[in-house]
Amino acid sequence: MDDALLVTEVWRDDLWRLTTVRVGEIAGYSYLSPHRHIPHITNLDGPEAATFGDVIARSTAAVQESAGADLVFVYVFGGGLDHFHAHLAPHRGEGSPLVNNPIKGSRSKILLPTGEEVWASDRYPLQSREIMDAAIADITRTLNPEIVSDSQPTP
Repeated sequence: MDDALLVTEVWRDDLWRLTTVRVGEIAGYSYLSPHRHIPHITNLDGPEAATFGDVIARSTAAVQESAGADLVFVYVFGGGLDHFHAHLAPHRGEGSPLVNNPIKGSRSKILLPTGEEVWASDRYPLQSREIMDAAIADITRTLNPEIVSDSQPTP
């Protein structure tokens, strides 16, 4: 399978493997993936979840040092392939082909009515404060089920 994907396995342990592309725009571009089938990052559990932080830190450090990169961007996409894998992309400053912003379009500073400045895309409008606050509240409730409202914990 590695030959078909034009990657070479550069490291493995009992749970994870790191492969690096043989053909591409960026030398050192690599993929970190679990051996066990885990469809998406939202399904990450068990020993893979317990070891992911250490493994991604060691892998990105190795890619950064070996590729002479300023940074290593880590991308996790969903929907393209039904097996979780993280893209480790060496970034070498100006002239890098990598996108360093997850939102498409040119970005510029916008002054909010509150006086705060934010960066915003010219292709996508800022969401309303109500939509943003609802997302924050929903995530908070999902991760903290004991909270029934913004200020009232469940007895």
